[in-house]
Amino acid sequence: MLVVIDTNILVSALWSKNGAPARVLSLIISGGLIPCYDYRILSEYKEVLTRPKFKFTDSEVSALLDWISDTGRSVVAEPLNVDFSDEADKKFYEVAKFCGAKLITGNIKHFPKDNAVLTVSEFLEQYSLK
Repeated sequence: MLVVIDTNILVSALWSKNGAPARVLSLIISGGLIPCYDYRILSEYKEVLTRPKFKFTDSEVSALLDWISDTGRSVVAEPLNVDFSDEADKKFYEVAKFCGAKLITGNIKHFPKDNAVLTVSEFLEQYSLK
């Protein structure tokens, strides 16, 4: 199954190894989910995950980003004519729509109402992956 992972899910997964976001990350690492991304998403992942306040090690961040780029699906998504309150979130939606993927986010209110946009809990429940 193809998914797009919002940056807040990766932060939460690395922050708390036992939470629902960590379960999603585990499914990606085990090959049960295939992450879709573009250069903008990888750039945001790196910029956010290397912020000093999170205290993630360079090796943790590099290993995760390498894994995503090696096992995921890199795309060049078509721009969408959809208004976003935070244009920085638009790239996740564009990639998800381009790939026909589910977008998993902790900030569902930042995205248009769409059955493809799910919280972690909704995703895990909907796909019986708890």
